[in-house]
Amino acid sequence: MSFILPFSAIRLADLPAVGGKNASLGELVNGLSSLGVRVPDGFAVTAEGYRHFLRANSLTERIDEAIAALDPTRLDRLEETGSLIRQWIEEATMPEDLAEEIRNAYREREKEYGPNYDVAVRSSATAEDLPDASFAGQQETFLNVRGSGRVLHKCRRVYASLYTNRAISYRAHKGYAAEEIAISVGVQKMVRSDRGASGVMFTLDTETGFRDLVLINAAYGLGENVVQGAVNPDEFHVHKGALRANRRPILLRRLGDKQEKMVYDRDPDTPNTVRNVTVLEEERRRFCISDEEAEELARFAIAIEDHYSAERGQPTPMDIEWARDGLDNQLYILQARPETVHSQEKRGYVHEVFQMEGTGPVLCEGRAVGKRIAKGKAKVILDSENMHEVHPGDVLVTDITDPDWEPVMKTASAIVTNRGGRTCHAAIIARELGIPAVVGVGDATERIPSHSDVTVSCAEGETGHVYEGLLPFHTDTIQLEGRRKPRTQMYLNVGDPQQALSFSGLPADGVGLARLEFIINNSIRVHPQALLDFEHLDGDTRRQVEKVMAGYPSPRDYFVRRLAEGVSTICAAFYPRPVVVRMSDFKSNEYAALLGGTSYEPFEENPMLGWRGAARYFSPQFAEAFAMECAALAGVREEMGFDNLIPMVPFVRTVEEGQAVLAKMAEHGLERGKDGLKIYLMCELPSNAILAEAFLEHFDGFSIGSNDLTQLTLGVDRDSGMLTGYDERNPAVLGLMEMAIKACRKQGKYVGICGQAPSDFPEITKWLVERGIDSISLNPDSLVDMLEVVLAAEEAQS
Repeated sequence: MSFILPFSAIRLADLPAVGGKNASLGELVNGLSSLGVRVPDGFAVTAEGYRHFLRANSLTERIDEAIAALDPTRLDRLEETGSLIRQWIEEATMPEDLAEEIRNAYREREKEYGPNYDVAVRSSATAEDLPDASFAGQQETFLNVRGSGRVLHKCRRVYASLYTNRAISYRAHKGYAAEEIAISVGVQKMVRSDRGASGVMFTLDTETGFRDLVLINAAYGLGENVVQGAVNPDEFHVHKGALRANRRPILLRRLGDKQEKMVYDRDPDTPNTVRNVTVLEEERRRFCISDEEAEELARFAIAIEDHYSAERGQPTPMDIEWARDGLDNQLYILQARPETVHSQEKRGYVHEVFQMEGTGPVLCEGRAVGKRIAKGKAKVILDSENMHEVHPGDVLVTDITDPDWEPVMKTASAIVTNRGGRTCHAAIIARELGIPAVVGVGDATERIPSHSDVTVSCAEGETGHVYEGLLPFHTDTIQLEGRRKPRTQMYLNVGDPQQALSFSGLPADGVGLARLEFIINNSIRVHPQALLDFEHLDGDTRRQVEKVMAGYPSPRDYFVRRLAEGVSTICAAFYPRPVVVRMSDFKSNEYAALLGGTSYEPFEENPMLGWRGAARYFSPQFAEAFAMECAALAGVREEMGFDNLIPMVPFVRTVEEGQAVLAKMAEHGLERGKDGLKIYLMCELPSNAILAEAFLEHFDGFSIGSNDLTQLTLGVDRDSGMLTGYDERNPAVLGLMEMAIKACRKQGKYVGICGQAPSDFPEITKWLVERGIDSISLNPDSLVDMLEVVLAAEEAQS
């Protein structure tokens, strides 16, 4: 055959002949089948077949002349020219020799799959899926195509799709000349994911570029809904190191709403081959793939990344489409291409931090994409026909984007959509363009007034906010290359597990304070005792709790696994650097604010000095809740293998109280000294410093909590706005801190500080270095400045 190549005869080197997508499929078939990676069979119609088609219809020069005369920035001319070229191609005749080869290739596979078997007909441009340009979705894909006649028709449609408005614009934006581009067609056996599930996965975190995890998005039905962002999918994070070590590797599970699924359309009276149907509520409340399937997909992803990295001689993160067949329940890889955003960044050089300088009324919230901030005039566009209304610097607000929107997306300062997840079309393009996007809002087009001034912030964690008005913000550019490191260990205070992935690239030696309260408040959201008493809750509370814990087998399992997911994400981000995790230190009023919490918390006049910290852990009213905390942390260390986790016990009033807590922790799988487990005490009460030597007989070190130590030393309510001028620089507070540092140094035990003081007061940082503190834990935004202060203090000592 002159124009046909089976996947089994294709390798990456054949990209000029079959395009990026088909070359990759051939590489997968030939290079990874032996490792158990399943890829549906098929064949490629070569790029020479496309050129033959153009020559036979005298279209080559006509198309080149039309493209040469085009200004792609003018949307009206772009649409006119693209429409004309597509019309030329769709009205042209398929040369008989090419048509016969395509028919024969299809018929050959009918021997295995039966007459009129179902295939996907996909584009594969010869400049597609190159390292610096994704070309994802630029040309058409047709699903559930049956019969050789329809395959021929769809091949012509694929040729025409090389000249959609979006494809012409994208190539012009990337600097590809018309004569450089040709198109091949992939004809691939369908996977019956219409009866199963499908999605996309990346071998890095798409928001931060963190490379030690596999991000998986999954939804019911055919995968186009996930790729296009038409549904909010389930999401899994799988840690590569834990998976390679045969440990429990799942760092995160997030249940998506998965409102609809794409299935085969069997209606003989419609030209459509697929359609969307509503997903049953019961199915939406379940994850569409199991943990075991997520792990198998991650193994496939790692094998693919390893193979491509070896082939290219450099690390190559991958963007992969997958499907689970609902008939044989097997997982398949449909496509794989190099990731084109974070893989092109210079790693370890510059870190940009965007920060709001104030906030205003929140118009809406969704999933944050991009870690950036932008502001401009909102343009609510419900139909692509009206996208010419978006001018440079505007904020595009719409229901959902597809590749047709790309010409105007390039002019927007930010994007906000009703629908979509972290790997939807809008998210992918926003990352590539370097602009923030808030996706999956639900009702952004209703809540944001068109032509109003808005600020879009994706720099405040995994939730993106759209604020009313043009609010001030600033950008810090941190130069990381070549920085000297001080002797004093520089740690970070980290609350949000997702931000930990981004912060892991900073020049920090570990995490000095990770707060369980952040994870409980933002990820679990239910009082632990309400989960333990789930069967006895009142009807309304029970329904709310049931909704929150959807996708998990039991209330206890929900708490333990969600807490472990948050902690393990922080530990994974910094592994093998130490991560000090403070056990829960909610006050009674804060616990009461959790779902179901009012039934279990007392009213206290001064919760700051009440039932909090260690006093809770062994009390009958809270002991079982504390057992769940311990189970989560023990699982992170033992089952997931993150032995860099160091638990820390807060607010220990007496030595006896500390001993009682340690006994409970040992009872629940956190035995000090076993398998190298260290347990620190948070030195935040005057009694901790005064009796430091007695406390250190039972703990492996101190982390000074300067915030509480200050208020308890000076008798100042830190929440009071009436009392000012009292802070950690007071001689009494400094005296207690010095007592704690001396006691730890005398016993050869660790001493650090994790309070606010070093972040706020450079003079305290210098004072701590002079007294020989082992580590200083800072807010991420003050790390680089304090590095210079510490280095200067160390140099002054030498």
